[in-house]
Amino acid sequence: MDLHTLRSNHSDIMDCEVKDSTGLNDFQKLSNDFGVAIPKVGIERFRIPLKFKHEDGTIMSHDCEASMFVFCDAHKNGVNMSRFCAILQEESELTAIDNDFFKKVLHRYRTDLRDTDTEDLIPESFLKLNFKYPVKQKSLKSDNWGWQYYNCSLEGKENRDGQVIMSMTVNFEYSSTCPCSLSMAKQYEKGYASGEITEGNGIATAHSQRSNATVTVDFNLDKPLSLIQLIELLRVALPTETQSLVKRLDEQAFAILNGENPMFVEHSSRRISAVLNQEEAILDWRAKVEHFESLHSHNAVAYISK
Repeated sequence: MDLHTLRSNHSDIMDCEVKDSTGLNDFQKLSNDFGVAIPKVGIERFRIPLKFKHEDGTIMSHDCEASMFVFCDAHKNGVNMSRFCAILQEESELTAIDNDFFKKVLHRYRTDLRDTDTEDLIPESFLKLNFKYPVKQKSLKSDNWGWQYYNCSLEGKENRDGQVIMSMTVNFEYSSTCPCSLSMAKQYEKGYASGEITEGNGIATAHSQRSNATVTVDFNLDKPLSLIQLIELLRVALPTETQSLVKRLDEQAFAILNGENPMFVEHSSRRISAVLNQEEAILDWRAKVEHFESLHSHNAVAYISK
């Protein structure tokens, strides 16, 4: 079928042989003459408040953006987009978001987005939720605490065999002190103290920068993994996480932590690898690590995976 034929077939927009229950034209249910399947078709940026159960048992509502897709067979003209939204809203009214929620919604996409109940199940369905996840973070030394927010996503896919594979992504912010800069600062201070160097005032500061690790892990429902578990793993790999609330005592402790853990972007990515590779619940993982250089105008970046 060529594009000229396609245009001529749609020349009369009022001529539709299929009507919905209200008598309106339903072009979505017409056949598709192109004969081309679409691996993923659906909706992105559907905004919805969803409830999440936190580790302490509290349930909080978070503003989410949902992406929802299904596989579209070659003979299908389209999918019923509004059903994505309706199913997500119906199921989220009943429960907080967890792995069982994903399993229920993904299967409903495969069943409820069919045009008739007699059709085979839709081969694949997809759901991704993007949101900010707040976690209480204790200050390093003082008795204070604050909310640390993580840009997160949860994503699930159900295949034609009914198997659900889950993945989660966490953006983890931390501080990185350059090992070379730290060494040069200490060399200068030693040289100044001995009188070999006279410039400056005898104090040098190693350059540090806010850094970010975007980490995605895959897992199945037999060995589920939670967001807080992944965050705790990253706190082990990268102990210089940025702080939400500090007093002077905490700020000094943070400086000491940076001095104990100088790292290039290569160090950071390998530290992540060493920790995540030991977690049996993780089927696969991948990470992008960025150091937003305070010395340079450019960023230092590493990509690494299992």
